[in-house]
Amino acid sequence: MRYALLMHYREPGEGEISQEAIAEAMEAFGAYGRALESAGVLLSADVLQPSAATTTVTRREGGLRVQDGPFAETKEALAGIFVLEVPDLDAAIGWAEKCPGAQWGVIEVRPTATAFVDGAWTR
Repeated sequence: MRYALLMHYREPGEGEISQEAIAEAMEAFGAYGRALESAGVLLSADVLQPSAATTTVTRREGGLRVQDGPFAETKEALAGIFVLEVPDLDAAIGWAEKCPGAQWGVIEVRPTATAFVDGAWTR
């Protein structure tokens, strides 16, 4: 079953985190990614740029509306995504627990409903 591990945490301000702490986090996420790959469960992983780089698109009000910045003000922002193929929710939770981002934020574990793989939608 496919699960998305969605990392949410407060975005730090410019210069708020030391270069040493950034290097430590990069190594921790590198080790986590390698562990996911070694276990054969990692389908994809992306770390997102800060929410200030966001562009939102909607057609809710009848016409195309494109805006800079995140749609909603939140204390925590979506920071990255790991998509896994694991047997069940318990396995997904086990991997979420090991995610370095769980030390300073929240890891949302959500099953996917459908996936576009090899040119077709699957369930």
